[in-house]
Amino acid sequence: MLAKQLSIFLENKGGRLTKVTEVLGQEHINLTAMSIADNSDFGILRCIVSDPELAYTKLKEAGFTVKITDVIGMCIPNTPGSLAVVLKHLSDSGVFIEYLYSFSNGDGANVVIRPSNLEECERILEEIKVDLLAASDLYKL
Repeated sequence: MLAKQLSIFLENKGGRLTKVTEVLGQEHINLTAMSIADNSDFGILRCIVSDPELAYTKLKEAGFTVKITDVIGMCIPNTPGSLAVVLKHLSDSGVFIEYLYSFSNGDGANVVIRPSNLEECERILEEIKVDLLAASDLYKL
């Protein structure tokens, strides 16, 4: 249940995030999830979009440095400790989480993770019966 995530390099200057959203909007590409990590000079926008391949192409054409990365999407109960249980299974099996971002939606919390080992992570999540999100579902949340 791998999904494609865009990682977009953004200089820390006014209007760069606006330009990304304008490019996506002009192409009718919806942002379904995003996270920004930054330092004093630049940021990395990680996002799930409705059409990752088209977004990649259009952002490259607009002069952005963009990378497509495989990630795993899952839905867990939106209750205290639910994420800890899942992460414990992964860490006990030696799967390191490079980063994650999440957003709650009523009784569920949607989580996007980038593990050190995609195949092993997916196997463990299936084994413990975590609700994995199909890429097509993640792209239209």
